[in-house]
Amino acid sequence: MYIIFLLLWIILNGQFTWEILAFGVVIAGVMYGFVCKFLGYSVETDLLVLRKLPYILAYILVLIWEIIKANMSAIQLALSFKNEIDPVIVKFTTDLKTDVAKVVLANSITLTPGTITIKLEGNELVVHALDVELVEGIDESVFVKMLRKMEAMDENTRQKWRNRHE
Repeated sequence: MYIIFLLLWIILNGQFTWEILAFGVVIAGVMYGFVCKFLGYSVETDLLVLRKLPYILAYILVLIWEIIKANMSAIQLALSFKNEIDPVIVKFTTDLKTDVAKVVLANSITLTPGTITIKLEGNELVVHALDVELVEGIDESVFVKMLRKMEAMDENTRQKWRNRHE
C-alpha cells in the first residue's frame, strides 16, 4: 500500500524530481500510517496481497476472457433471427466465506455482458440474464472456483500468522 501511495503521489505530480520523491516518501508514510491506524490495514495485509498477486492477476485475465466470451454470446443473441430470447432471473447460494469474495463475484457477474447481479444478501445472489444459456453453471463458475482458492490461501496464511503469535 505504501508503494501505491508513493507511485500515486509521483504520477499526480506529473514530473519526477528528487524533491518530489522525498516529499512523496513522507506523505506516503503519513497516509500509510493513517490507513493502518484507522482503517484496520496492516503490514500482514500487504504481505497477503503480495502473496495473492499472481492469483489476482490470473483472475483479472480470466475475467477479461469471460467478458469477451459473453460479448460474443450477447452479440450472437442480438443478431440472431430467433425470437426466442428467454430472459431469466436466477437465485443461487454461494459457499464463499468473505464479504470481499462475494462482492467480487457479484461484480464479475455484472461485468460480463448479458448478466447483472440484482441482489447480494448473505450467501444468496440474484442474477438477471438475457438468456438461460448465459447463467448455466453460474454457481460453479470459474469465478467461484478461483475465489475459493484465494479464500483458502487467506485462511492458511492467517492460521500460520496466528500460530506464530501465540
